[in-house]
Amino acid sequence: MDRPLFERDPSSKERKTINPLLKLALELGPLMVFFFANARGESLIESYPALSVFGGPIFLATGLFMIATAIALTLSWILTRTLPIMPLVSGVVVFIFGALTLWLQNDTFIKMKPTIVNMLFAGVLLGGLLFGKSLLGYVFDSAFRLDAEGWRKLTLRWGVFFVFLAIVNEIVWRSFSTDFWVAFKVWGIMPITIAFTMSQMPMIMRHTLPEKDGSAAE
Repeated sequence: MDRPLFERDPSSKERKTINPLLKLALELGPLMVFFFANARGESLIESYPALSVFGGPIFLATGLFMIATAIALTLSWILTRTLPIMPLVSGVVVFIFGALTLWLQNDTFIKMKPTIVNMLFAGVLLGGLLFGKSLLGYVFDSAFRLDAEGWRKLTLRWGVFFVFLAIVNEIVWRSFSTDFWVAFKVWGIMPITIAFTMSQMPMIMRHTLPEKDGSAAE
């Protein structure tokens, strides 16, 4: 009998795991730093004049965002000895576009970062489907065991969702103030993503593979 598509690698059991709340803190921490630094940028610069080297609040927020992202990725590596692909890719883009933002003193680069990241993920997922590959299985293989149809549906839906997020980011940063964009990035995108994720659970449950007898006996 053929092995199910994206069956979990036995070696994955050896991977270190961390508390879900700590994992969430590592993922949301840099965003919270970004929001706080932008909102309190002027008072922070007044209290600590050395921070004026970054420029205005959005540039200070960008610099601290880069530092917080580096710290989060480092802690994730220390605790698990792995770096999740999506935070890693997002972190690389943060460093590139953040550096351009600070160097050129132009916040357009950091505002375009979510668009670039989301379109990159969408391109990889939807492009993989064109070649018959449900690549999302490689990202979530340790969380779900789905049949081939389930992975295909989930990959397609996430690919389309990433395109949606990219479009929303472009509309928001081009149409509203920087403060509004920062707030929406933290308090808007996350609830939208959580709602979308929860909406996929019925489909995931329908396509979840039954546990093997051998694994159940372990």
